[in-house]
Amino acid sequence: METISVKTGGRTDLRNVTEEVERALGRSGVQEGICTVFVAHTTAGVTINENADPAVSDDIAATLDRMVPWNGPYRHGEGNSAAHLKASLVGSSVTVPVHGGRLALGTWQGIFLCEFDGPRTRSVHVQAI
Repeated sequence: METISVKTGGRTDLRNVTEEVERALGRSGVQEGICTVFVAHTTAGVTINENADPAVSDDIAATLDRMVPWNGPYRHGEGNSAAHLKASLVGSSVTVPVHGGRLALGTWQGIFLCEFDGPRTRSVHVQAI
């Protein structure tokens, strides 16, 4: 397993980490199998979506903000319940097939760290088997 450190720039920030994950996969030596990408935080998530048009990430962030507003009738004392809820909706990991030592992503797909309580530095674990 390898851990990637990702700095985020705002309260909500979707960061494309595909290249970093591919480099970690390359160092693993795995040619055929699966690669799991996991974020070890309760206010961040990981997803796969389009990486060609940055407007897609903006749309995802804006839609989640509408669905789960920051100032809601939440009970969590830290004041970041919206971030916890968004992280639960997105999920904390993705698994991608590995073929020929490469991630078997679709043409337009990328792996994104989804920050919901930033800016912060996040740990993203990459494990290929």
